[in-house]
Amino acid sequence: MHSPSLAAAVFGLALAGSACSEALASPDDELRRELAALAERVGKLEAENAQLKQRNENLERRVGELEPQAAGATAPVAASPEPVPVPEPAPAPSPPPWYERFKVSGLLFGDAYAVFANHDPAVDDQTGFWIRRGYLTFDAQVADEWSARLRFEVNSPGDFETNSKLNPFVKDAYLAWKRGGQELYLGLAPAPTFDFVEGFWGQRPIEKTPLDLYRIGNSRDLGVAYKGAAYDGRVFYHAMLGNGSGDGSETNEGKKVMVGLGFKPTDQWVAQVYADYEDRPGATDRTTWQAFTGWKGSRSRYGLQYAVQEREVEAGPDVEVAVASAFGVWQLTSKGALVARYDRNFDGYADAEKIPYLHIPNDMRFDLAILAWEQRLQPKISLVPNVEYVMYRDTGGIDAPNDDLYGRLTLYFEF
Repeated sequence: MHSPSLAAAVFGLALAGSACSEALASPDDELRRELAALAERVGKLEAENAQLKQRNENLERRVGELEPQAAGATAPVAASPEPVPVPEPAPAPSPPPWYERFKVSGLLFGDAYAVFANHDPAVDDQTGFWIRRGYLTFDAQVADEWSARLRFEVNSPGDFETNSKLNPFVKDAYLAWKRGGQELYLGLAPAPTFDFVEGFWGQRPIEKTPLDLYRIGNSRDLGVAYKGAAYDGRVFYHAMLGNGSGDGSETNEGKKVMVGLGFKPTDQWVAQVYADYEDRPGATDRTTWQAFTGWKGSRSRYGLQYAVQEREVEAGPDVEVAVASAFGVWQLTSKGALVARYDRNFDGYADAEKIPYLHIPNDMRFDLAILAWEQRLQPKISLVPNVEYVMYRDTGGIDAPNDDLYGRLTLYFEF
């Protein structure tokens, strides 16, 4: 659009031209007429421009009046809140398949052995191979806090005389409940007699713990057992009421009560006291006491144990058998450990000849020294060369027989 100053300038120019032409009395009338027409058109354009400007202002004012009304007409009406839907309970997780709730495992160890010296000429210089233990274990998760175990064991006779096949027998058969560090066992289960000591010793493929080796107690019994811990594991306990017949069948009305109580004052030191009483037929009851202390470091551990058992004898004076034992295990390489142990038997055993894999005479005092090197070939495979030396002492006026020396190369593996 043309501005008013431009129109006024053009119009003024036209008047000036007209006045000048009249003053000069110029004959060029045609030019004056064209300028007059141009001025007239400019005036019309000015008028039209003013009308358009007025219409634009009217429209803007009308739009400004209609906007609040339109906003009020289109404003959303606040709706009442919808009820919050209650989520449906999550479906209970389906139980894992049976093969994830069922586990099969086992272990086996045996020796290539040689009897370098023995008090009995019939056993001296014997060599051979035997299996001292084989396990086949079935574990099942019955429910969230309930599990079951069935374990079979097999081993060679180990008496240097019997030639028989390896016959398996049931070692464990129990139902277990576990919650928050508390455990309840029903059935044929580990007894408290040396369960903890054997775990601390940790060298069962080399030799049994003293109470097990010298037939002072059983590793299993049929009954009910309870074990657990308190005070962040600083106090632990294991109690059992069983038949007293080990893994065999009950043959009398008597029972056996076993209780072990342990303390762990520091992360390195541990101690346990144990007692049991077995009600046997006639005047043959037995009472056992045991004390154990151990220390475990980053690369070594040590144990000291003393046990005594009082045995009633129906046809004679009561007897007492006692044993002391000390051991050390030193982890000298990443896969190799040196093991040493010394047992002192203060009294002879009436049934010492039944001790497997060692040929020891009855009723004779003796000491046992063990020296071994455990070499781990794989995490679950070990090769253990070891020697066991039995030193006899004079007993009741009877001269000590010649000492015994056994050499073994033990292979141990788990699966």
